[in-house]
Amino acid sequence: MKVAVIGSGSWGTALSWLIAQKGHEVALWAYEKEVVHAILKSRENRPYLPGIALPKTVVPSSDIQTVLSGARVVIFAVPSKYARNILVQMAPFLGRNIPIVSATKGIETTSLHLMSHVIYETLHRQDMDRIAVLSGPSFAHEAALGHPTAVTLAVSNARLGLRLQHLLSTPTFKLLLSMDRIGVELGGALKNVIAIAGGVGDGLGFGFNTKAILMARGLSEITSLGMAMGANPATFYGLSGLGDLFLTCGGAQSRNRQLGEAIGKGASLSTILSQMKMVAEGVSTTEAAYALSKKYKVKMPIVHEVYRVLFKQKSPRKAVSDLMAQAYGVELQPVVMATPPSPKRRK
Repeated sequence: MKVAVIGSGSWGTALSWLIAQKGHEVALWAYEKEVVHAILKSRENRPYLPGIALPKTVVPSSDIQTVLSGARVVIFAVPSKYARNILVQMAPFLGRNIPIVSATKGIETTSLHLMSHVIYETLHRQDMDRIAVLSGPSFAHEAALGHPTAVTLAVSNARLGLRLQHLLSTPTFKLLLSMDRIGVELGGALKNVIAIAGGVGDGLGFGFNTKAILMARGLSEITSLGMAMGANPATFYGLSGLGDLFLTCGGAQSRNRQLGEAIGKGASLSTILSQMKMVAEGVSTTEAAYALSKKYKVKMPIVHEVYRVLFKQKSPRKAVSDLMAQAYGVELQPVVMATPPSPKRRK
């Protein structure tokens, strides 16, 4: 079948490569015409995923109507700050029954909506049944190299979930199904904020003790907000929560960790962003997470300190000091409700 992939960044390109391995035709939409020309000429997306040869069944184009025409499934991998604008362009050419998979790890800062809701609203869908969310620990280059990778696919329609699982899974790239769309989306977005904090610690010269604090308490903050927004807290201890948090906080390839490290070493946010080719979703997600914590009245001290460092010019070292000053008393964790075992019947 024909699959449309909207977004030719590293992740969209890697997903195109993976889908093509299953024998499907992939129409890859690229905003930059130079990306289209590069792929047609060399079969490689050198600006975003160098070193990965794309088969001829991956057909790039900057014409969104051409890309969507005849597509049976759409993968949406556009940075969150551009998502609504691109979705508006897609709407006239996309039937309401065509499944769309969000592979974007971000939150819209203006509305504070998760990407699935932006898709639902902009494409005028009647329900969420044909909107899925793909998230989890997945560096694009490693996935395209065939390194064993597993992610989460959140759906409300079990039949669609099984269909997409079959479509996207390969021997080295596996999808595990979830019914918790909110939890999967929040885990994928908010881990980028904690990764910035972890990078700041790296830039300041701190070690694994510090990163362990940030990851453990960061996961607690993510879970607390998720519970307030209706997510299943157990989701955050899976691939799209703890798994992705570990990858993004510790992996050298993580753009959000790299940005935080540069901040910790004294660089300004504007300078870092001007030098980045790809988007670090954690910057805009920090704004959204800060606003959501206020809206839902959830304490998120790490998120708040990252917000102040990025947007209020607070000293990174002072932010760490203030976080440590708050670390006292009893460690409180979000309550994860477990289903009690059914009582055994007496014979």
